[in-house]
Amino acid sequence: MAKKKEEAKKYDNPNVVGLKAAVVEQPITETLETNFMPYAMSVIISRAIPEIDGFKPSHRKLLYTMYKMGLLSGARTKSANIVGQTMKLNPHGDAAIYETMVRLSVGYQALLTPFVDSKGNFGKVFSRDMSYAASRYTEAKLASICAEVFRDIDKDTVDMVDNYDGSMKEPSLLPTSFPNVLVSANMGIAAGMASQICGFNLNEVCETAINYLRDPGHDFFLTMPAPDFPTGGEIIFDRAEMESIYNTGRGSFRVRAKWRYVPKENIIEIYEIPYTTTSEAIIDKVAELIKSGKIREINDMRDETDLSGLKLAIDLKRGTDPEKLMAKLFKMTTLQDAFPCNFNILVAGNPRVMGVREILDEWCAWRMESIRRRVYFDLSKKKDKLHLLKGLERILLDIDKAIEIIRGTELESEVVPNLMMGFGIDQIQAEFVAEIKLRNINREYILKRTDETESLEKEIEDLEDTLKSRRRIKGIIVDELKQINKKYVTPRRSTIVYSDEIEEFVPEESVEDYPVTLLLSRGGYFKKITAQSLRMSGEQKYKEGDSLAFSFDSSNNHEILFMTDKQQMYKCRVADFEDAKASALGTYLPAKLQMDEGENVIAMIDPLDYSKHLLIVFENGKAARIELGAYETKTNRRKLVGAYSDKSPAVAVMLIDEEKDVAVFASDDRALVFNTAQILPKTTRSTQGVGVMTPKKGKKIVRAIELKNSAITNISRYRVRSLPGAGALLKPEDREEQQLSLMDD
Repeated sequence: MAKKKEEAKKYDNPNVVGLKAAVVEQPITETLETNFMPYAMSVIISRAIPEIDGFKPSHRKLLYTMYKMGLLSGARTKSANIVGQTMKLNPHGDAAIYETMVRLSVGYQALLTPFVDSKGNFGKVFSRDMSYAASRYTEAKLASICAEVFRDIDKDTVDMVDNYDGSMKEPSLLPTSFPNVLVSANMGIAAGMASQICGFNLNEVCETAINYLRDPGHDFFLTMPAPDFPTGGEIIFDRAEMESIYNTGRGSFRVRAKWRYVPKENIIEIYEIPYTTTSEAIIDKVAELIKSGKIREINDMRDETDLSGLKLAIDLKRGTDPEKLMAKLFKMTTLQDAFPCNFNILVAGNPRVMGVREILDEWCAWRMESIRRRVYFDLSKKKDKLHLLKGLERILLDIDKAIEIIRGTELESEVVPNLMMGFGIDQIQAEFVAEIKLRNINREYILKRTDETESLEKEIEDLEDTLKSRRRIKGIIVDELKQINKKYVTPRRSTIVYSDEIEEFVPEESVEDYPVTLLLSRGGYFKKITAQSLRMSGEQKYKEGDSLAFSFDSSNNHEILFMTDKQQMYKCRVADFEDAKASALGTYLPAKLQMDEGENVIAMIDPLDYSKHLLIVFENGKAARIELGAYETKTNRRKLVGAYSDKSPAVAVMLIDEEKDVAVFASDDRALVFNTAQILPKTTRSTQGVGVMTPKKGKKIVRAIELKNSAITNISRYRVRSLPGAGALLKPEDREEQQLSLMDD
C-alpha cells in the first residue's frame, strides 16, 4: 500500500518531467475531430474516390507526367523512367505508381478504353498468378485516346494547382472531352465509404450524351442498354435491377462466363469470364467441388490460356449433358458472379452517390464550363492580337515618323514612351512596335499583318456570341463527341441475355415416387390420394354444393399444370402437396398458388414430357391447338401469364395425345363434331385459333367435350368436313338429358 502511495506522489511531483504529461485525458469526439477526420478526408478526396473526369489523383498524376514527357506522340520509353518522373507529383513510392500504370495499360485489359499503350508483360486482370514484369523491363507511352483526355489542357480549361512541395503545377482535373467517368471502371475503398463504378461502352456513352444534350428526357436504355466489361461475358439483364442502378447509382447485376462445347473432344471451353473473378479462383472452386463429390461429371479441368486469349478446358465424362453441367457450375462457382454498383463520385470536393442520368448531367455541366473557359482563352488571345495590330495600323500611317522617333531617342528606356506620345498608342502596343526587326519596318510587312484585323474582329464577335449561348456550347460538345465516336470505334464486348431466358440450376431433391390419383373439385379443392387410401376409403367428401371437376391417375414425381380463366398457368410438382384422404376436403388451390381474386381453374393437366398438345375452345367458336412445349419454362417460375389468348373466354381445355373427335355445343342447342386433326398446332400461346363453329348472332359456345363422352348417337348429322361450320340442332335422342332419363327408367 505504501509503495502505491509513493508511486502516486511521484506522478504529482512537478520535477518529474514528462511523466505527468504522458497521461492526458481527451474526449473521444475531440480525438476524432483532430486526428481521424483529417486522415479520412485526405483518403476520400485525395486517394480513393474518382472525380467527374473519371480519374483518381494517382491516375491523373501519372497521365499528366507522361503527357509532359511528350509520350502522346513520341516513342515508348522505359516504365521505370515514367515512374521516376511521376514521383515529382506523386510521392507514394514507385511500386504504387507502377501498379497504377499497369491497371491503365492495354496489356492488363482492366479498362475498355486503356490510356497507356504498353509493351512487355503487364499481366492480366483475369489471372491472379500472371504477374506483371518489373518496370525496368517494360515500355509505355500514352494511348491515342489520351488526345481527347488532354484536349486543350494548355488553354486554361482546368485549374492548375501546386504539387505536394510547391515546385511545379499539376491539373486538378483532366479536360476529358468524353464522359470518361462512365466509360472507365473504377473501384476505391476510402474511410467510411467506398466507390464501385462499372464501365460502359465508349460509343454507347457518347451516343447517350449526344442524345441527352439534345433531349434531357432521352431514354438511356435505347442507346446504353447495359454496362460493358473488357473481359466480355454475358450480362444477365433484368430491367427492374438495371433501372434501379441507372436511377440511384446503387444495386447489382449478374455477369456470367461465355462457353462453347466441342463434341469431337467432349470438352467445354470457357473463353470469357466475369470481370470480378479470376481463372485460378474458378479452377480452385471446381477442384473443391469435385473433391467433395458435389460434381461428378468432370474428368479434368485445366488452364489453356495462351497468347490468343483466355481458355479454360473442362474434360467431360461420357454421357454428360453440357447444358446441365454449366447451369450447375454457374450456380456453384464464380463463373456467374454479381457486380455490385456504388456510383460514388467527388463533385466539387463532395462525395455523392448518383445515378447515371445525374452523373451525365454533372459531366455535361462541367464540360460546358471547360468549353467556356477554352473559348474565353481563345477570345483573350485574339483580343490581345487585335490590340497589337491596331497599334501597328497607326505606324502604317507614317513609318518614317516611327523611324525618326526611334533614331532621335537618346536613351533606350525612352523609346517606348516616345512612340506612345508620337502615335497615341499604349505601352503594350508601343513595346510590340519597338520589338519589330529593322528588316520588317516596311509597308508590305505592316500591310500583311494589318490585313488580319478584319478576320480577327469577326472571329472575336463569333467567340463572344458563343460565350453567351448555351446552345452553341452544347453544339461544340456534341460535335466533339461525334468525332470521338467516329475515330474510336469500340465494339461491345459483353453480350446481353435476358433473365427469363436463363435456365437456373436447382438441386434435385430425392422425391419418393409412387402412383397417386389427383382430384380437383369445382370449388378449387385439390386432393392427392394414394392407391391404398383410394381402395380403403368410401365416398369423396366435398363442401355443400361442390362436386368433382377433374380427376386422373398420375405419379408423385410428376409436374402438374393448372390453367385458369384469367389466361394464367400455374406449374408445381405433385410432391408439393400432402397425401390426403377421401374424407378430407383437400388443399384450397387459390390460397396455395396465390391466385388472383376471382380466378378459377378451368383445366388440370399432367404434362409428362411436354410432347402433347392442348386444345382450347373459346366462346366465340374458335379453337386453338397449342404445343404443350410452349409451357415448358427454363426457369422455375411458378406462374406463367398469357397462357392463352384473351380475345374470348375459354369454355374447354383438353389434352391431346392422339387425334380424337370433339363435340362442341352452342347456347341455342346446336352441336358440331370435328376431328382434332383438322386443326394445325401452333407454338405461340397467344394464338387466337381457327374458326370451328360459327354461332348464331347473340349466341355463344357453352361446352366442348370428347365425342365419346357425349350423348350424341347420330354422329354424321353433326360432323363437318371443313371448318368452320354452323352445326345442327340437337335431336332429342342426342341430348344428354334424354340419355339420363332412359338410364333412370
